[in-house]
Amino acid sequence: MKYAALKFFLLETGNIFRFAIRFFKEGFKPRYEFAEFLKQCYNIGNTSLPIVTTTGLIMGLVITIQSHPAMEAFGTESWLPSIVSVSLVREIVPVITALICAGKIGSSIGAELGSMKVTEQIDSMEVSGTNPFKYLVVTRVLAATLMVPLLIVLSDTISLYGAFIGVNINQIISFHLFANQVFQKLSFGDVLPSVIKALFFGFAIGIIGCYKGYNTQNGTEGVGKAANSAVVISTFVVFFIDLIAAQIADILHIL
Repeated sequence: MKYAALKFFLLETGNIFRFAIRFFKEGFKPRYEFAEFLKQCYNIGNTSLPIVTTTGLIMGLVITIQSHPAMEAFGTESWLPSIVSVSLVREIVPVITALICAGKIGSSIGAELGSMKVTEQIDSMEVSGTNPFKYLVVTRVLAATLMVPLLIVLSDTISLYGAFIGVNINQIISFHLFANQVFQKLSFGDVLPSVIKALFFGFAIGIIGCYKGYNTQNGTEGVGKAANSAVVISTFVVFFIDLIAAQIADILHIL
């Protein structure tokens, strides 16, 4: 039983890898579907905006409120803005936002392409002379790769404002002083790794969602399975990418 599970895992990993290679082979050849790409950027960004901004505000607020008692016990509550901002921007906000995008974007792409697959719309596109892989997959993967980092940057900004509100619950501090304390500790070296791994988050979410939807089988039942498995696999890959990014950042810091 365990060998069957291992075999399935290895086969699925290999298939996703081949699917990604096909994306790189076909994604940069003409003809380019700019109109569809812009449409997908709007759809992904617009539909994810409310939940991402709301979650960012709550994360900044909750982390600040929960950190205050511990820092007050050690008499270091004046460090609260700088410490919270670094933890939010470097780790908490990118990962949580990517997980939200995995659930929202990954399931949406998987269900959409899956329904097109089982209703033979993809086959119809091939018959009509349109490259369905370039039109459906490439545009969605590129849109997810672009929009997820933008959503994470926006969530970072909103979370810092939430942290400002959280600080002012227990003490009075001006926004100017709060911003000074934040940017005394928050450097470009904290923001850049966050944005870089966000690009990988977006690519992984897009490619996995497209893979599961593009290869859907077994009718409408398969559509639900494709959407569900796209979320599960994307979530796992987000954590794996974050682990690798943390190790690389630690090695570079030591060097």
